[in-house]
Amino acid sequence: MRNPLEVLKSLSTKACNSKYRFQRLYRNLYNPEFYLMAYQNIYAKPGNMTKGADGQTIDGMGMERISKLIDSMRNHSYQPNPARRVYIRKANGKMRPLGIPSFDDKLVQEVVRMMLESIYERTFSRLSHGFRPNRSCHTALVQIKKEFTGAKWFVEGDIKGFFDNIDHHIMVDTLRRRIDDEYFIALIWKFLKAGYLEDWKFHNTYSGTPQGSIISPILSNIYLDRFDKHMEKYIKSFDRGTFHQRTKEYRFWEYKLSVKRKETTARWNGMFDEEKQLALQEIKALKTSMQSVHCRDPFDPTFRRLKYVRYADDFLVGIIGSKEDAVQVKRDIGNYLRETLKLEMSEEKTLITHTATKARFLGYDICVCRDQQTHYGRRSMSNRVLLYMPQEKWLKKLLAYKALRIKTDRDQKKIWRPKHRRYLVDNDDLEILKKYNSEILGMYNYYRLAHNVSNLQSFKYVMEYSMYRTFCLKYQCSIGKLKRKYCIDGKFAVRYQTTSGEKTLFLYNGGFRRQEMPDTRPSIDNNPDNISVTMARTSMMDRIKACKCEWCGKGGVSIHMHHVRKLKDLKGKRAWEKVMVARKRKTMALCVSCHKKLHAGLLD
Repeated sequence: MRNPLEVLKSLSTKACNSKYRFQRLYRNLYNPEFYLMAYQNIYAKPGNMTKGADGQTIDGMGMERISKLIDSMRNHSYQPNPARRVYIRKANGKMRPLGIPSFDDKLVQEVVRMMLESIYERTFSRLSHGFRPNRSCHTALVQIKKEFTGAKWFVEGDIKGFFDNIDHHIMVDTLRRRIDDEYFIALIWKFLKAGYLEDWKFHNTYSGTPQGSIISPILSNIYLDRFDKHMEKYIKSFDRGTFHQRTKEYRFWEYKLSVKRKETTARWNGMFDEEKQLALQEIKALKTSMQSVHCRDPFDPTFRRLKYVRYADDFLVGIIGSKEDAVQVKRDIGNYLRETLKLEMSEEKTLITHTATKARFLGYDICVCRDQQTHYGRRSMSNRVLLYMPQEKWLKKLLAYKALRIKTDRDQKKIWRPKHRRYLVDNDDLEILKKYNSEILGMYNYYRLAHNVSNLQSFKYVMEYSMYRTFCLKYQCSIGKLKRKYCIDGKFAVRYQTTSGEKTLFLYNGGFRRQEMPDTRPSIDNNPDNISVTMARTSMMDRIKACKCEWCGKGGVSIHMHHVRKLKDLKGKRAWEKVMVARKRKTMALCVSCHKKLHAGLLD
C-alpha cells in the first residue's frame, strides 16, 4: 500500500490542473495506513468519548475495527449510522441542532476529508476563510482591513439555515465536476442520506449536511466555492474607472498654493525677513485650506469598486459607490443563491449599512474612518477600516461565566459586582488559576486586532476579583488575607510541584495591546502546558502497529487503545491510572485480555 502522505501530495499536485478529473479515489479506503493517519488526527478530541447511535466510542480502537471497516468498503456493505441529534443553545437563545456520528463513521469521514481537502484546497478562492488550514476569522478580518479601504456601503450577508438547506443533488453535481469515481460519489451520498436519531426516532435527511460531522465543513466550502467564483467574476463586471476624479475645491486651492509658491520662490532672494515670514504664513494657510477639503470626489459616478470576504455562511461586501449600487448587489447575490444554489439569504441578518456606522461581522464591529485631520502632512486615517470590540461581547462572557452580578439601585443605575464561581471551588488552586487565565487570554486572543482591545482591562478586572472571591469562598478568608498568602511581588501566583521541582504560575498581567497581524499569540510565563516533557512520545500509529501491550508487555498481540476523556478525571489510585498520569497520556495500548480486565476493575 502507498504511503498516505504520498497519495495526498499527488492529489494536491494534480489539483492545480482545473481540467483534471480524479479517478480511483475509492481504492484508498482499502489502505489501513489511511485509517491510522485519520486516527492520529482525531484521537485527542474529547468528543470521541461521546457515544454515537451505535453506542460505541473511540475506546477499544485497534486494527480489528479498521479491518472490519476495510472489508465493508471492499464489498460495498458499509452504511453510516444515523447521527445522534442533540441541541446546543446559541448566543441569541435559539437552539442549534448538532449531530454526533459514531466513531467508526468519524474515522471514515476523516479519510474522505483528507482526500477532498487535497483535491480542492489549492483551488479554493482566496476570499474564503472558514474551515481552511492556515486561515481563520483573523485572516478574514485582516483582509477586510487591508482591502475595504474607502468603502461607502457594507452588505452584511447571511445565508438562512445554510447547513440544513444544502441541496444534495447540487452538492453531488459539484463533486462530479472534479471527481470521476462513482464508488467515491456513492459514499458521499451515503453520508448525506444517513439521517439522524432524535428521541430514538429515525429521521431521513433530504437536504443539508449534518452539523458536527467531520466532512460537513469541507463539503460546505466545496458547495459555496461556486458562489466565491461567481463573486470574483461579478467584481470584474462591477468595477469601473481607474481613480476618483479630483474635486473642484481641491484643484482651486491646489492652484492657488502652486502660484503662491512660484511667486515666493522667484522673489525669495530679494525679500526682507518680515516679508519671508509673511509669505510662509500665507503658504501654510493655503495648504491648510487645501487639506480641509476632499482631494477626490467620494461620489464620483465614473468610479466604483466592490470587495468581498466570506467565512463559512457569513459574508461581507464592501462597496465604493451609491446606495443604489448596494441595493442592486444585494439583489443580484440573492438571485444567484436562490436560482443556482437553491439557498435563501436571511432577510433579518442581510443588511445594507453605511460604513460611517458599524457593521457586525465575526463578532467585530467594522466601520470606515471619516477623520479628515492630517498627521505629519497626510490624512493617515481617512477612509481606513477600523475594527472594534463590542462591549456586549465581553459583558455576555462575564455573565455566561457567572463571574458578574448586575444590580439596579433606586435610581435605576446598574451596579456591577464581581461574583464567586461556586462550581470551581472544588478544583485545586492551579486548576482555578489556569481556568481564569485561559478565559482572559481567550478573549484577548480573539479581539487582539480591535482598536479598543484595551477595554479588556475592565473584563480582566472583573475576572480577577471573581477569582479572588472564588478562592475566598474555598478557604473562608478575606481578599486581604488571600493576597498576603498568594501574592509574589504584588502579583497573584500559585506555586505547584513538578518532577523537575517547584514552579510558579502567575495571573495573566501582560496587558491588552492591539496587534496588527493574527500570527502572533500572547503567552503566559511558566504556563505548565508549555513545560517540555522529557519522556519520549511515540505516535499513535506506531503504538498500534507495534502490537505490544503497554501493561503486561506481551508482543505480537492484537491491540486495543484505552482512552479517557481527561487526565484529571483519573484519581491515580490504581496502578494503571498512575502510569497514564506519569506519562501524561490519555491513551494506553493494551492487549484484549488486559483491556477487558481494566473495564472489569481487575487489572491491578
